[in-house]
Amino acid sequence: MTDAELIRRCDTVFPGHRVRTPADMYAAMAAWCEQHGVEHDVYGAGALIERFEDKVAALLGFPAAVFCISGTMAQVTALRLACADRGNAPAALHPTSHIFVHERSNYQMLGHFDALQVGDRNRPWTVADLEAVPDKLGAVGIEIPMREIGGQVSAWEELEAVKAHCKARGAHLHMDGARLWEAQAGYGKSAAEIAAGFDSVYVSLYKGIGGLGGALLLGTREFVDRAAEWFRRQGGNVIHRSPYIVSAAMQFDARLAAMPDYFRRTELLVDLLRAHPAIRVNPGKPAANMLHLHLPVSRERALAIRAELAERHGIWLFNRIANGVLPDTSFFELYVGDNLLGVPEARLREALAILADQLK
Repeated sequence: MTDAELIRRCDTVFPGHRVRTPADMYAAMAAWCEQHGVEHDVYGAGALIERFEDKVAALLGFPAAVFCISGTMAQVTALRLACADRGNAPAALHPTSHIFVHERSNYQMLGHFDALQVGDRNRPWTVADLEAVPDKLGAVGIEIPMREIGGQVSAWEELEAVKAHCKARGAHLHMDGARLWEAQAGYGKSAAEIAAGFDSVYVSLYKGIGGLGGALLLGTREFVDRAAEWFRRQGGNVIHRSPYIVSAAMQFDARLAAMPDYFRRTELLVDLLRAHPAIRVNPGKPAANMLHLHLPVSRERALAIRAELAERHGIWLFNRIANGVLPDTSFFELYVGDNLLGVPEARLREALAILADQLK
């Protein structure tokens, strides 16, 4: 039985949002288009896309936003322009930056910019990490929240100090805001307050929002216009962006409104896990509706437990799992979304007890 078939049989699914079938997604998009009289954009020009770009720019307090087919293209382009404007000085990135971990050395292989790994890979940045870099920096890129370390964030005072440091140093400050909306509840700040002081921000249209794909890059009008020209040069000039915009716009407001509920459910989960100390949580105090759960069993044993819980108890624990640093340990990322929000607290307690029992 495939994972997809197992998930469909489960009444209790831990990770993420309910996955729509293509038929369901396209039907919802068609109905929304009919309701709103949507017409295709042509190479990014059109009422729908321009209104949505303006809406997100206003939410984050930026003059302008532009669509990009992927966050990967958006981020390296933003950092390339920033570093080029500063004599090709390098960019400072955390060791767990998406650019280092997931983008197959594109910044090097395609000659975008030079990069320095700065800070402790297991901790969020402090301003001291940047102050320790003696080199002139063209740009500083920071992810909020930091996915590879369980959704941790720099303390608010440290983040404000980083902003001030970059301004004083003349370095372009860029945010990987793929999950920025998720960080609002943990910080107790609006997205605009978090983004204030950044020179550019990337946000995803599919991560927590649930769209088909795509991203927005925000900054000054001059900066995003230059970035759009580089998107074209890199093959990102898609004739119709409307499918990506529609799939995000039709659920954008509802997703943002639900973020505080996702965060409260994350806090409840962490509280319930205190009864099962064998399951370690990172971070111990959630900063967003995502975290890592560390298990005292090998990856292979964890996969066997997942199958057992799915087949016998209707519980789907995780999608992907990785080997831990120590022998016979493993960990998985849990994004708390619609699925876990819909699980009654009693069932959630039961599921965690079953998991803990299997780990003995």
